[in-house]
Amino acid sequence: MNFGVSFFIGYRYWRAKKANAFASFLTLFAVSGIFLGVVALILVSSVMNGLEGQLKQRILGAIPQLTVINDAGFTQWQQDIAPIEALPQVLGASPTVTTQAMIQSVENIGAAQIYGIFPEQEARLAAKIGSVYSAAFESLEPNHYRIVLGVELARTLSVDVGDKIRLLSGDGVVYSPIGPVPSQRKFVVAGIFETGSQVDASVAYVHYQDARRLMRLESQSINEVRLYLTDPFLAPSLSRQAIELMATQGIEVRSRDWRADFGQLFAAVKMEKSMMALMLSLIVAVAAFNIVSALVMMVVDKTADVAVLKTQGLPTLGVMNIFIVQGSLNAILGLASGLLVGVILALNLNSILNLFGVSILGTGQS
Repeated sequence: MNFGVSFFIGYRYWRAKKANAFASFLTLFAVSGIFLGVVALILVSSVMNGLEGQLKQRILGAIPQLTVINDAGFTQWQQDIAPIEALPQVLGASPTVTTQAMIQSVENIGAAQIYGIFPEQEARLAAKIGSVYSAAFESLEPNHYRIVLGVELARTLSVDVGDKIRLLSGDGVVYSPIGPVPSQRKFVVAGIFETGSQVDASVAYVHYQDARRLMRLESQSINEVRLYLTDPFLAPSLSRQAIELMATQGIEVRSRDWRADFGQLFAAVKMEKSMMALMLSLIVAVAAFNIVSALVMMVVDKTADVAVLKTQGLPTLGVMNIFIVQGSLNAILGLASGLLVGVILALNLNSILNLFGVSILGTGQS
């Protein structure tokens, strides 16, 4: 069978003015449905991908993405971690310590995750991953007991730079005749940082040695090393690889990654992306069924033409191909126009939303 004949006739039918106005309306409706469905699919997928990217940068750039823990302590952490740091997915490593603490101010009390850092290491590595780095980190010096708070946490505590707060850590609990007593120290607020995410309400930074003293641990020893990754989502696979590399050196370690604190958030975002894509794909599928309905009307309208073609020897499959070509051209028209408009709108979405004063993240620029 010569498919070229079917394609030529189908193309002529597609370009010709429809005699049946109702069939013409159904065709226009079906093409418009595919067009709108594809535009919506591209826009929503772009927004969800952008949201996930912003959350990844703002949240996972401010917390440890992957931490290698040696309970016995590293003797020479830089040498011990060197095989892991040499992996192409790892941008760098820095000693860290983490504890959960209550923060008490004159007016209020709150809870936060406290990260002990070396400011010079954080400054070097934060530049590589493009995370938010506060200049106040540079004021964190050992034995000075200074702290840098997230903006929302500072607002909750009603404190500003220079105010004194009290940290109470459960990791440094000692037992006395009156019961367990948590470790506590006064800190001075050295600065306030803002990432534009929920990290601002639950994270604070102090100097590494001060954090160790708060936990009643040896200030010079290093038990945890924070790894900066090219992609935080690689943490689960790199976690196993890091443990195996350390085992080859005879060092037993365990790992902890960002999923322990924010895994549920990103799992919810991923599920929402999948469900939105599924729902919008169903819109496109419904529009495709409308094209089939329009083709049924077209077959009825072209009954006489089909009889002539059959009389001239065109097989049944050839007749079917004529209408398949016609329907495919309608689908391609809707798909191509929707793709073009969707991409243009997605590339200029921020400008369009700014005209209406709408922010997707619901926050200002950080």
